[in-house]
Amino acid sequence: MELRIDKLLAHMGYGTRKEVKKLLKSGLVKVDGAAVYDPKTKVRPDEQTVTVWGETVEYKQFIYLMMNKPPGVISATEDAVEETVVDLLEEEDRLFDPFPVGRLDKDTEGLLLLTNDGQLAHQLLAPKKHVPKTYFAVIDGEVTEDDVEAFRRGVVLDDGYETKPAELVVLKSGLRSDVEVTITEGKFHQVKRMFQAVGKRVVYLKRVQMGPLSLDPNLAVGEYRELTDEEVEMLKQYRADADEKKGT
Repeated sequence: MELRIDKLLAHMGYGTRKEVKKLLKSGLVKVDGAAVYDPKTKVRPDEQTVTVWGETVEYKQFIYLMMNKPPGVISATEDAVEETVVDLLEEEDRLFDPFPVGRLDKDTEGLLLLTNDGQLAHQLLAPKKHVPKTYFAVIDGEVTEDDVEAFRRGVVLDDGYETKPAELVVLKSGLRSDVEVTITEGKFHQVKRMFQAVGKRVVYLKRVQMGPLSLDPNLAVGEYRELTDEEVEMLKQYRADADEKKGT
């Protein structure tokens, strides 16, 4: 893979294109030990050694971030009015142009994956993949075994759509009930509308798992971190396993 040297350095946080041009003019940028001055010079960062001020530029093509999304922030890359999840990122991470994989409602908290790996995102979001997503929810009203059974069968939403079967686990039942619900599709406001279908109201919603990836309990609301190599591999393997099962 070839990239222009100015684009590579700007992408890796060495400044704007204009600042990178100045850096190149100074002779401080070297490729395989030879100074490079022309911003249009093509390099292969996966094969060649690029150094700035004598330090090797560690190139990476993709970024994978796990965020504990706070309420009040929308799952989008940009918005003229609302604050977005991308606005919460450090500049060095925004340089990679990551986007949220799927969406969480504005008032919903929890696990959100951001990446610039379009292929992985597509595989995790494709409706045919049925990637399970688990939510913790607080419900206004007593959640019963009848509700568990209704979710197991699939409920009819307000627009007439019948959901696929979902797993509902009651953690605490009472005037306010704590539950976990796992769905394999992502209709608009689906969890809230499913409870509405059984005459109850969601007062708090937090996504805790997506496929094999669980929300890091050490991430405070609004914080994020890069996925570990093991977590990235787990997501890719999960995708491959899903494709394999589909083929059998």
